[in-house]
Amino acid sequence: MSQTTLRVAAPPEKPLLIFDGACTFCSLWVQRWQRFSHGAFDCVPLLDPGLAARFPELTQEQFERAVHFISTDGSIFVGAEAVFHALACHSNGAWLMDWYRQSPAFARSAEAVYGFVAGHRGFFSFFTRLLWGRQVQPPSYAIVRWLFLRALGLIYLAAFLSLWPQVTGLIGNQGIIPAEQTMSAVRSEMDLQHMHIQRYQLVPTLCWFNAKDSFLKFQCGAGALLAILLVVDIAPVPCLFLLWLLYLSLVIVGRDFLGFQWDNLLLETGLFAIFLAPLQLLPHRLRAQPPPPRFAIWLLRWLLFQLMFESGCVKLLSRDPSWRNLTALEVHYETQPLPTWIGWYAHQLPAPAQKLCCAAMFAIELGLPWLIFAPRRPRQLACFGFALLQVCILLTGNYCFFNYLTLALALLLLDDAALEGLLSGRWLARFSQKLGPARADSPPRYVIASRLFHFCGFVVAGVAVVISLILLAGTFGIRGPLPHPMVRLCSAVAPLRSFNSYGLFAVMTVSRSEISVEGSQDGAHWLPYEFNYKPGPLGRRPGFVAPHQPRLDWQMWFAALGSYRDNRNQWFLRFCGRLLAGSPPVLGLLERNPFPLSPPRYIRAVLYDYRFTDLAARHQTGDWWQRQPLGLYLPPVSLSDFSGN
Repeated sequence: MSQTTLRVAAPPEKPLLIFDGACTFCSLWVQRWQRFSHGAFDCVPLLDPGLAARFPELTQEQFERAVHFISTDGSIFVGAEAVFHALACHSNGAWLMDWYRQSPAFARSAEAVYGFVAGHRGFFSFFTRLLWGRQVQPPSYAIVRWLFLRALGLIYLAAFLSLWPQVTGLIGNQGIIPAEQTMSAVRSEMDLQHMHIQRYQLVPTLCWFNAKDSFLKFQCGAGALLAILLVVDIAPVPCLFLLWLLYLSLVIVGRDFLGFQWDNLLLETGLFAIFLAPLQLLPHRLRAQPPPPRFAIWLLRWLLFQLMFESGCVKLLSRDPSWRNLTALEVHYETQPLPTWIGWYAHQLPAPAQKLCCAAMFAIELGLPWLIFAPRRPRQLACFGFALLQVCILLTGNYCFFNYLTLALALLLLDDAALEGLLSGRWLARFSQKLGPARADSPPRYVIASRLFHFCGFVVAGVAVVISLILLAGTFGIRGPLPHPMVRLCSAVAPLRSFNSYGLFAVMTVSRSEISVEGSQDGAHWLPYEFNYKPGPLGRRPGFVAPHQPRLDWQMWFAALGSYRDNRNQWFLRFCGRLLAGSPPVLGLLERNPFPLSPPRYIRAVLYDYRFTDLAARHQTGDWWQRQPLGLYLPPVSLSDFSGN
């Protein structure tokens, strides 16, 4: 559109972009375009003394009017067209040049925008610094990927090590919900429905082959070993796939005890991270690895957006008055499942401070997620806000590895340049050794495998985005008949637990009921069983346990929200039956067994209302809790009542 009739007599050997080198705004963006094209064109500032002699066809006035692009055949392009020609030196930027040529309206608009920006470079320079800082070049994510995969490996390690000592008590042969019984019931149901291959897709667990205690422990041990291999950067893609498969296998048979949102979040993050990891078997220098696929980074960012935004939305959409009037935090710290002693102090804050914190939480969960899609500076602000919220949560409550996993996802909002500004000199020296010499732009060693791997990643990304949009629409009450292919897609991937919706505490629990399980030999004198972490003795200080999750203690909190007759609490009756039978693995989940010699003849459960003490009561009594009896949760039962189980 703006091509001149002039051609230079001495064309450059490499395309050349001439720009105003005295303008910081111009210099920053030209550097970005050159890096984007991988150095496919050269750039020369206007102040270059040899420019006039090299291209006498162009005057100084013409050079000062706009940016010029000179191709290898001597053609001269000016303004927006020059910029598009520079971007078209890389195949990913060719579409802009094609659009410019094919659409006169777009060409005129592009030239008008270019002229406006060129005439207001001071404002746009400030705008650039505000949104990008001084790093407008295409970002790199080598260090970010390295740190994220190490963090994910440590989180997997914590998850498997946490479950390992509990697994036999929870789902072992003498556990509360034996995996062997679960698989036997599922196998019988599948046989009745004449399902053969489909059973492995509907119930994707390795326990089809073996559900004994030894194999459950083996899966935990194998997961821990694979997590260590991931941390030391050995075969990250196979390790991530096997970690996802093992954790999915245990989640399926774990039922109530492994059905928490962070279990699903770990599965979803772990699945997406497979396509972020480099295809290698042994550790490589960071720059010897191909750059992280951008679609994988954005897929994990989309997951973070979904997690944070839905967490804020469900609180308001539930119409819970405690969220709407910002009073939820006045009760949250004492009614959450496993508070910390810092949570006790946070509970003592005055009501205005609690409302301010609640408003800040909504600002972070509802406002900052949109900055994920903004340029690098706003993304860094979102990262800081998410990190601040997660640190506050993990200081006041124990939520397993949930907060650490969210922090790892927030790390992906940064780039290598931002991390280099945060890391200390010692860390920078270490990373400079890992970075090594820049890799040559050569095709991957295994081109077909790499392309197939990335194709699978694109398919997973497409499925994830489609399903997450359906779930997000459902969160807002937008429901309607879906096309049959989408229904089949949702049904097919649902058993994988890797495409989910999120949102904790949609309705705030305003009071805290605690179940005290008691045993007796004569039905008259009752002794309580003590749990490791849930509130029990009034003087025991709430502690820190995350990233470990005492899953029985957590389930006791949920059981207290309803009745033992509820279907979701059928595990509680099984738990009481195991106590009457004196099951060693189940007793191993508790802190103290008041019947060390022989099991009790009777078990009952008493319900109490627990509340934090205030500062005065804490100073006077030394207690962290106060309680009032609410009556029986479960009337006395004996082993004969469980003869059919």
